[in-house]
Amino acid sequence: MSFLMNTYNRLPIAFSHGVGCRLTDTAGKTYLDGLAGIAVNTLGHAHPKLVKAIAEQSARLMHVSNLFQIPEAERLAERLAALAKMDEVFLCNSGCEANEAAIKLARLYGH
Repeated sequence: MSFLMNTYNRLPIAFSHGVGCRLTDTAGKTYLDGLAGIAVNTLGHAHPKLVKAIAEQSARLMHVSNLFQIPEAERLAERLAALAKMDEVFLCNSGCEANEAAIKLARLYGH
């Protein structure tokens, strides 16, 4: 019995680990990860630079609300604004937030 709501059929495969674009299941069979974690894993699995960066950051701070100043976010925003030739950027946590903001900005601009 599974405690996961059955919203779609899941394949009977469970992965234990991955390296690069390859996944290995609990039986030891390897697969090409053509889904890239549903398109959010573009660097692949266990990318050494990403693993190192996550380990270093998590040793300092795991998460800080954007109610506070976050120097790293400021630096990223500055770089993105320069690349996009814009004055400001809006950083968000999810596609849902991005879509909501886009709708609100479009309404604001159009009225």
